[in-house]
Amino acid sequence: PSSDCVMAEQLCLSDSTCNATYRTLENCALAKTRLLSLEHDSRVRCLNAELDLGNSSLLHCKCHRRMKRQEHCLRIFWTVHSSMTDGYLNLETSPYENPANEEHWKTDYNKLAALVSGKNCSQLAGDATNPCLRATHVCNLSKKCFRLRTDYASTCTKGAGSEDVCDRRKCHRGLRNFFEKVPEDFTKRILFCPCQDEFCGERRRKTIVPDCSFQYNTKPNCLWLLDSCLEDHICKSRLADFQQNCQPVDMSPDGCSLHNHAACLQAYMGMIGTPMTPNYVSNSSVEVSLWCTCENSGNQKEKCDQILGMFESNKCL
Repeated sequence: PSSDCVMAEQLCLSDSTCNATYRTLENCALAKTRLLSLEHDSRVRCLNAELDLGNSSLLHCKCHRRMKRQEHCLRIFWTVHSSMTDGYLNLETSPYENPANEEHWKTDYNKLAALVSGKNCSQLAGDATNPCLRATHVCNLSKKCFRLRTDYASTCTKGAGSEDVCDRRKCHRGLRNFFEKVPEDFTKRILFCPCQDEFCGERRRKTIVPDCSFQYNTKPNCLWLLDSCLEDHICKSRLADFQQNCQPVDMSPDGCSLHNHAACLQAYMGMIGTPMTPNYVSNSSVEVSLWCTCENSGNQKEKCDQILGMFESNKCL
């Protein structure tokens, strides 16, 4: 069976039985996005349709983080798995392929290191005490890294200093483009550069232009942030990926259920550029958080604390 949901959908639509089942699931997913409460019979029909897929490649398909038709692929995944989206925190199955299968886009960092140590020494001189500045200079040596970083920085700072409000949606799209299309050798060094002083910490914190991508004038409730995320196929998928790969376990020596911190960091990076964009909370620490609060959560306070705790006190992350 094809592991790519776009291919799996084409196979399914060419088979009359699978086609009919899939159309039923599309109606079920549509009802959920419109927040229509399904009657008991309709819920049963939706669950049965999901079960009827049986051995169909649709049931086991996945998406790739850097594929061209990613949003379409994710829509297919959540159509087939619409029963998983009930409630807030049970998105444990990631729609994304295991990152181990996506090695093809990684770059050769040794070549880059040789380039940095050679003719560009003068450009990098003086930033030994600021690893975040150095990481930015290294990014500038790559045309792709420089172009995409410039693109999102430009989009996310439009309106700064005037009455105009930045276009958060465009800013988020630019950030996702940067973290999806630029090799991790560059992006990880920019986002996770180690800092010893506040100047470095400030640069690291401003990597994602927090005034536009992260902060609102007032902190919204975390449940509102989550609702915004679950309405968006990309954000919901990145959250599911984050929950799967950054699941904390108190009894585990490393605090991580999958013991794969690289996968957790990659899942964390995937949250940047979504309605649930995280960031460093200050210039002087490595603590991260969402820009939201759990005040006035009423009887959902515990659920709200859980959402915030996924980032603030997650030992795995």
